[in-house]
Amino acid sequence: MKQFFLFTMLLLSLVTQAQENGSIAGTLTDKESADGQPLPFASVIIKGTTQGSTSGFDGNYIISNVAPGTYTLVISFVGYETLEVPNVVVASDKTITINTGLGASAAALDEVIITGTGSRKESVQALLIDQQKAVVQKQSIGAKELASKGVSDAAAAVTKISGISKQEGGGNVYVRGLGDRYQNTTYNGLPLPSNDINKKNIDLSLFSSDLIQNIGVSKTYAANFYGDFAAGNVNIASKEYSGDFFIESDLGTGINTNAQGENFVRSEGTSFFGYYNRYNNNPFATILQNGFDPVDGGTPINISGKITGGNSWDIGEESRLSVFATAAFSNNFEYREGQAGSFTTVEAVNFPNAEEYVYNTNTTALLNLTYRINGDHKIKFNSVFINDATDEVGYFGTEGQGRNRDAILDTDEGFYVSNVQFDQDMIFVNQLLGTHTLDENLKLDWAIGANTVLARQPDRRRISVEGFDRTFDNDPSTNPIFFNNIPFDNQRYFQDIEDKEINARLNLEYTLNENTVFNIGYNGRVKERNFENIRYGFDFIEPNTPVPDVNNLDAIFTQENLGVVYDTFVFNSLNDNASGIGNRNVPGDPENTYTGNLDIHAGYVDATLKLGEKWTFAPGIRIESYSQDITYDVINLLSTDPGFANASETFILPSLNIKYALKENQNLRFSASRTVSNPEFKEVAPFVYEDVTNQTGGNPNILGDTPFSDIYNIDLKYEWFFGNSEIFSFAAFAKQINDPVNLVVANDATGTQRYVRSGDQAEVFGAELELRKAILRNEDEDAILSFGLNVTYTFTEQDLKNSEGFINTTFDRNTDELQGASPFLINADVSYSPTFAKYENYTPVANLVFSYFSDRIDALGSGQLGNIIETGIPTLDLVWKNSFGEHYEINASAKNLLNPTIEFFREGTSLGDVPVSAANGSSSIAQYKRGVHLSLQFKYKF
Repeated sequence: MKQFFLFTMLLLSLVTQAQENGSIAGTLTDKESADGQPLPFASVIIKGTTQGSTSGFDGNYIISNVAPGTYTLVISFVGYETLEVPNVVVASDKTITINTGLGASAAALDEVIITGTGSRKESVQALLIDQQKAVVQKQSIGAKELASKGVSDAAAAVTKISGISKQEGGGNVYVRGLGDRYQNTTYNGLPLPSNDINKKNIDLSLFSSDLIQNIGVSKTYAANFYGDFAAGNVNIASKEYSGDFFIESDLGTGINTNAQGENFVRSEGTSFFGYYNRYNNNPFATILQNGFDPVDGGTPINISGKITGGNSWDIGEESRLSVFATAAFSNNFEYREGQAGSFTTVEAVNFPNAEEYVYNTNTTALLNLTYRINGDHKIKFNSVFINDATDEVGYFGTEGQGRNRDAILDTDEGFYVSNVQFDQDMIFVNQLLGTHTLDENLKLDWAIGANTVLARQPDRRRISVEGFDRTFDNDPSTNPIFFNNIPFDNQRYFQDIEDKEINARLNLEYTLNENTVFNIGYNGRVKERNFENIRYGFDFIEPNTPVPDVNNLDAIFTQENLGVVYDTFVFNSLNDNASGIGNRNVPGDPENTYTGNLDIHAGYVDATLKLGEKWTFAPGIRIESYSQDITYDVINLLSTDPGFANASETFILPSLNIKYALKENQNLRFSASRTVSNPEFKEVAPFVYEDVTNQTGGNPNILGDTPFSDIYNIDLKYEWFFGNSEIFSFAAFAKQINDPVNLVVANDATGTQRYVRSGDQAEVFGAELELRKAILRNEDEDAILSFGLNVTYTFTEQDLKNSEGFINTTFDRNTDELQGASPFLINADVSYSPTFAKYENYTPVANLVFSYFSDRIDALGSGQLGNIIETGIPTLDLVWKNSFGEHYEINASAKNLLNPTIEFFREGTSLGDVPVSAANGSSSIAQYKRGVHLSLQFKYKF
């Protein structure tokens, strides 16, 4: 009885104490969002204590059982600003309400002290919140996660998202097993042009992480997207800043294990920083005045440097001007060694020993100006410059064992090719964007952009030699000879592409009530591409002209030897031979040209309809006018070819996205839509690009009776946001693609690869699983040890039909997989970030990142030719980041630790599966290793 009495008195005292204490509650919002979105997962702590709370998905928080007194609240959000709210008076048995917002403009709040700034749009938590609230399915990765995982560019970034892989050695992205032609890339919602005639989308590796705030991938369609949509839309959001003045710089260095110890060479006439110095020279003058041989490439040690800064100024009581700018340079040395070859109906060329010296540079500069007029109006200007260059020197048949079926002396040995080329892409992107809240129910969002791409391949130098095995016979009287079947077996090649585009978007949002929102909008683009190239072939006057030294071609290709040892040859002399001067030893006009125009204008209407607490419906419809034409003048066409192709259509594209909230943190989503896939200029233009071991060209017939692919999409997804930065999701998807386009190897002796509507229908079925989980957390609920995993399985099948006309295909099978489709994808990472308090809160971050894609078709084979297969590649990277105080950071990384063999092969030849060069790859070598990339970076923030 006594024990019961004591227990009752203790319980009453606790209840009395609880009644005497008070509470602190409120709602946290995002001040930078247009409509004051709630801010979940923010930490609210009573300063100097461990007592606190975390805001929920609705932004609400409560701290109960607080003793009466005056306190300071500390409100923080990872990747955003930290606020201190002083003089919070808690009274007995009362609840005091503190509602506030976190945002860069919070300095205007009374009695609020800003202790740190950042960007919520970059953090993992914020992007997961956006993903949860969005009606259209999307996944994003922000700058914070990019930095912690050591992701250097946009191409590597998107591979961290489920269902995405990229082509090894390039920035060509595959979404859900569908290749480059089935997705779009936008920058702040505006289209980006391609920098490469062999790609529809811009190479994402050109966008360094310094330019990126976040990257979002939308895999389901909504009416505001362009109709040319099948796999997804990748949107890069530019870096934006709105805090106090800062400036930081970093320097880095690194090596590639394959490149060490190699005597590197690169093109003559190019600079260390990736520029070609003779754009004003006529090509004919260039080949007479400038050397043929490559030059010393320097010590193969990579360097990188960057300077970044930003500032904001308050203008009056409401306005704010913010500036963010960055400039960066990086280079990379890579040495590749392996096999290269081409196999058509028989072996065409084979090089058991080949090597390439590859020198890449990337220069980026970004300027972002943001003028926040007031809480209702904001205007931004973005300007981006990118210079990306690749200097590649390739030697094929280095040990005298190369073979060529067309060789004059001996088809079985001694064939050798030297290929020296420089590719430079200069990209200029300028955008003006605005957001305006016209009243409490009406919002306007608009943007206009102007893009220019200058893609050049100036002065590619290629020579072909027979009898190279004589170099190794120790007999100075026997020398290799120039292979001279046609004048262009030895050549210098010049190519220029210019893309210009104007694009715009406009969206007017009307909020009828809290459950009903309508959007009406427009987006469009007007694009023009101009292409031209010219080759100067070398025709040797005497047969079997010897080559005393393949590394000293400058001794042969001199002005004195012009017309004596060799003649130059062009297809088109000046004025189409009107002058009567012929095609030899004179300047020429372009050999191949084409001009392409694309006009897209579209209007759309969509709505977001909330029915009760659970259902959200987003129906939409888009009406899009599409027009494309191309005019071309290329060699080796039939005399009956009209020299042009065009198509125009008006599409009606409905879409429906449904979200059902199973619980506050769980969603079930359904999407259905009709979209299209339109041909690209490079798929239509009949120009054939000749690499060392393969040939690729377009096909104007695909702009024929069916100029587009009709696509039907269905998606179903479950997602569970079960904790701070934690998610589990599972998705299933299906697509039907009518009249698909594939890259197909022509059924002829040349093995030319062209784009063909290879069947009536293709089907795609797949499933995705994603999991992000924190294993260990600290007292502030930040993850110390966490992991992420996403896995995708995709089944594709298309029927195949034979075609005749511009290209003949004769398939020996009725069905096959889609080109570029990997049945299995996996991305995984483990992150460890402990804090060492005794070392002034030293918090290193270590990430181990793994990815893998299974075998996929690089080009479909027809007739007796099997498919070209790209073998699956596992990749493992280790990134270690170290911050010391507020100013210093030292980072290290080891990438491509597994160093797998990259391989392309042709199936089912008379010799079995044989290595052949890639159809769309960045290397002519069919089997090689890239080496391990080791780097060290030092960063200082002023």
